Amino acid sequence: MKPNFLKRQTLSAAFAAVAFGLAAAAHAQSDKPIAVVVAYPAGGQADVTPRIVLPLMQKTLGQALVVENLGGASGSIGAQKVRDAKPDGQTIMAGTPLEMIQTPMAIKTRYAAEDFRMIGQIGSANMMLVARPTLPAKNLAEVVELARKAGGKELSFGSTGRGSIYHLVAERFAQDAGVKVLNVPYKGAAQMFGDLAGGQIDLVFMPLGGPVAGMIQGGKFKAIAFAGATRHALFPNVPTMNETGLVKDFVFDAWSGLLVPKATPDAVVQRLNGALADALRQPAVRRDLEAAAVVPANPMTVAEADQYYASEIARRRAIAKAITLQPE
Repeated sequence: MKPNFLKRQTLSAAFAAVAFGLAAAAHAQSDKPIAVVVAYPAGGQADVTPRIVLPLMQKTLGQALVVENLGGASGSIGAQKVRDAKPDGQTIMAGTPLEMIQTPMAIKTRYAAEDFRMIGQIGSANMMLVARPTLPAKNLAEVVELARKAGGKELSFGSTGRGSIYHLVAERFAQDAGVKVLNVPYKGAAQMFGDLAGGQIDLVFMPLGGPVAGMIQGGKFKAIAFAGATRHALFPNVPTMNETGLVKDFVFDAWSGLLVPKATPDAVVQRLNGALADALRQPAVRRDLEAAAVVPANPMTVAEADQYYASEIARRRAIAKAITLQPE
């Protein structure tokens, strides 16, 4: 009897030690800041949008969320860092379709879109074709006429790199309109915005989110046409691309979302998904997103986020195939 009693005591102590160790590890993790990687410099939509939801997520999670801006190589540097991180929820991606899906279609990367799992979408913004203030064109027909001028140089379109949504939409426009364009890549949107306002480049298809709406309203950019299904409420006098009759089915957007490495445990994904959903339910957060010209996403379940991300991979690969984009 006595040996069995001692054995039971020993086993109980061992189980208690394991349980204590697990609890301590969970507590330690809850005190550790979560790194939120943005694959572009500060100031652009990819940076501004997630910062709107992060403060409320911090409260729900009881952890600090620290943004790390890591631009370069069409967003692949930041995406690769998250791909290589330990899949424990301590390093997450504030991502867009640019670096998550499109960059691996345009340049050789060590990751694929399927290496990540979406926590949920934050919001989206349709693309607006904007021009430098001094461009001698005030509508899409005049832009096309300018691009077709015999002997004229190619109109320059800014992008955040080959294969980015900025690049793909510009190439799709050139294909549909029968014109040639020059892609001018930047490390991030902030520098591109400055060069467009300063007249160093001619045009950009950019998501109407973050600071873009204010820059149009302030006269730094000239709005040409909107790549949405209907006109935007902030710019009712700007026609949609489809309205012009020069292109068809020209509706493009860019979303912002949170993602983690694919091997991240379901329980961790659920926890992060819940915190994002709680933030998106707050009226103040939705107002702030709308003020930034971003359409707030409705909270997604993890299953809905999985399905949405898979559909986005398929949709954007179809766009790349249509313009025969290949990795270089």
